[in-house]
Amino acid sequence: MAFSKMVKPETTELVHLEVLRTERLAPHWIRVTLGGREISKFRPMGYDQWFRLFIPVGGEAGLERVPAKAHKMFGYLKFLRIPDGERPVMRNYTVRAYRPAAGDQGAEIDVDFVLHGSAAEGTAGPASRWAETCRPGEHVLIIDEGLTFNPERGTDRVVLVGDETALPAMASICASLPSTATGRAIIEVPSADDALEFEHPSGISIEWITRTPSSAPGTLALAALRDSALPSEPFHAYAAGEQALASGVRKRLVGERGIDKNSVSFCGYWKIGASSPASKTAREAAAEPAV
Repeated sequence: MAFSKMVKPETTELVHLEVLRTERLAPHWIRVTLGGREISKFRPMGYDQWFRLFIPVGGEAGLERVPAKAHKMFGYLKFLRIPDGERPVMRNYTVRAYRPAAGDQGAEIDVDFVLHGSAAEGTAGPASRWAETCRPGEHVLIIDEGLTFNPERGTDRVVLVGDETALPAMASICASLPSTATGRAIIEVPSADDALEFEHPSGISIEWITRTPSSAPGTLALAALRDSALPSEPFHAYAAGEQALASGVRKRLVGERGIDKNSVSFCGYWKIGASSPASKTAREAAAEPAV
């Protein structure tokens, strides 16, 4: 039986939110909590729910010019027509945690950012710099994109593999699994400080791997998977992070270990040598003739 790769959200409309607070979790991690404004429009799905985040690096006026379908081909072309300096930065992020409204407290979304470079020293990328410097009340937009982890493929036994960029998704997946779930998670991080512990079912073992200076991102996680004993019963595999890691996990499981391809969910978040993830929409838009 074949399952669709993605689980689509209920709606993909633009949702206006604001920064509620930030928290430094570790030297290279910061949590930005979003809410307010149109948070009631957001429909939490759990697992690795991800979204397009539009950051107002050139001022909030640019957010008002973001087209309704900026994550689709023609909407993205319109998005690119917003002048440089005013056009928001668009990046993909995962919902680390969602808390529904309770009493006088509105609903909230936690988003965890891996910090690259330094905002103070001018070496950080636009998303990382924004996460370090944003203040409560700042305005952002999101477009929900749903899940890559498809629960129809199973939630009782899982094998999760990823690098630090996949850590928020893997933590959220574990929070969404039944307490009786079993399996293992292999997480490669660049330093011990980046290994943020998270709650998970007691039957899931967590293997942290610290990257060495001489190893390319993802290679140690792939090697650990190669040497791992897999569950004897059918399981749902999930791989995310650097592109070669995500596709490599799928190749190793399906091509070398004989796992049914319909039991594997995977997603490449970024690519070595690229400044930002190249989405399918961006690639198609770049190839589209000008009109």
